[in-house]
Amino acid sequence: MKNQLKSDLTTAMKARDEVSSSTLRMALTAVTNEEVSGKESRELTDDEVVLVLTKEAKKRKEAVTAYNEANRADLADRETAELAVLADYLPAQLDAAELDAIITAAITESGADGPRGMGAVMKIVQPQVAGRADGAQVAAEVKKRLIG
Repeated sequence: MKNQLKSDLTTAMKARDEVSSSTLRMALTAVTNEEVSGKESRELTDDEVVLVLTKEAKKRKEAVTAYNEANRADLADRETAELAVLADYLPAQLDAAELDAIITAAITESGADGPRGMGAVMKIVQPQVAGRADGAQVAAEVKKRLIG
């Protein structure tokens, strides 16, 4: 995955695509920072690279919201363009029906029947949806199903 990012960066630079170039540079920097964090450096797996890119995409989504609230459409458009570049490297997001099925199966498997069971359900759901659904959205849906 990291090699794909590097290759695409080179292509974007040759095409003089400024948005793609800067976004891919930022993504590679985030990956490198993650690789050297901790006690010793290591090579990230493709799944770990996807998690880093997911975090970067989430930052862009939050920035778009903040810029729109501040009536800064120019900056919001820039963040939206960066988000579109990152989306090409992320797995397809789960639709509502798929997420609902995963949560239903997890509730059945864990035997949870109230708010106290949320941790057990999330423990089952989280690995299945990692990178494919927003964690806050998943938690809110699990909470809604367990309480209501």
